Amino acid sequence: MPLRDLAEALPGGSALLRNEPVQARSTARLTGLLDAAAAVIAESGYERLTTAMVAERAGASIGTVYRYFPDRIAVLQSLSVRYLHQFTTTINATLANQRHKTWWDTVDAVITDLVSAFAHTPGFRSMRFGDVLDVRPVEKDRTGSSVVAELISSTLASRYGFTDNKELRFRLEVAITMADGLLARAYAFNPKGESKFVSETRAVVRAYLVGHYGDPKAG
Repeated sequence: MPLRDLAEALPGGSALLRNEPVQARSTARLTGLLDAAAAVIAESGYERLTTAMVAERAGASIGTVYRYFPDRIAVLQSLSVRYLHQFTTTINATLANQRHKTWWDTVDAVITDLVSAFAHTPGFRSMRFGDVLDVRPVEKDRTGSSVVAELISSTLASRYGFTDNKELRFRLEVAITMADGLLARAYAFNPKGESKFVSETRAVVRAYLVGHYGDPKAG
């Protein structure tokens, strides 16, 4: 999914960028600004991020930052779109893996991808998919977790006989939200993650979904 199309699916997506880059140099500059923002967030949290901090970390002028972003909220929203874009790209490959024998194998593999994002993607543990931002989505907007849930739902329906409907997507969004919250705790004080919380994340999500859909069976 292109970055601009993905942005339209998220709260505030239509106003993310002041100028959408069309040249390679501009695209590289935007990438550098977002990398800088991610590095600052990894160190200090998204709450403290300012456009001046982004400019300083990127070695750019404040005017360069404002060329693309009208304010710090636009930086945060754009970064959340990038996180979601990266994560959906990763799980699309995971969901296409034909070696997963049961629906739980598939869901568990997505949790593994989520653990990896918390562990290795700068700033992700603070921002995740942007659903934690103070700029709340209105009721009709899609959250990052709902986008992920839709991708999983489609795979469970096509491979394991589930019905891809609002109920399944809702329960998968609940599962992703629970996993997100528990993993946020797992990585809150330990950059390597607390293994007990990671293990419990899988146990809680599995118990919740098995409670609704029964023990997983090979499709």
